[in-house]
Amino acid sequence: MPLFILFILVPIIEIALFIQVGGLIGLWPTIGLVLLSAFVGMVLIRSQGQRALAELQQSFQTLSDPTRPLAHGAMILLSGALLLTPGFFTDAMGLLLLIPGVRDWLMRRAGRHVTVTRTGFGFDSARDPRHGWAGRDGDDVIDGDYVVQEDPYVAREDIAPPPPANSDGKPGRKPPSGWTRPE
Repeated sequence: MPLFILFILVPIIEIALFIQVGGLIGLWPTIGLVLLSAFVGMVLIRSQGQRALAELQQSFQTLSDPTRPLAHGAMILLSGALLLTPGFFTDAMGLLLLIPGVRDWLMRRAGRHVTVTRTGFGFDSARDPRHGWAGRDGDDVIDGDYVVQEDPYVAREDIAPPPPANSDGKPGRKPPSGWTRPE
């Protein structure tokens, strides 16, 4: 429902701003401002996008947490979409997203509502026990059954022996497929 309200409210705000600004400065200066803000935004997006990509590559090289550069990259992409959408309100939101401090603030705010687990992530509703699991309360219990399967390579009389050795002398290995480098 909030997304639906947003889709209704944003165009109304844009139309009202176009009428107000157009009434103050005229048609052509209003169009010029929209085009200028899109151009300036694209220049800023290019430089900040390259910086975010460099941070992401560095985090992969140093095996550090890539969350921050990934989130910044996503917000820079959103900023680009907002700047390409004609209008003063969307341009203002897009330009705000280009400020690293605003992006960090949004990440901190969103971080309060996101729960990260070993299997993925979820929002606040995932912490609610009514949704099937208890979140971080420490009383996570997984009930299940298991079956012990025997090792297929253990020599048994009722199963076939393991595959014979290959030409390289290693037992049970297939020759390289061409997609991998030989060892």
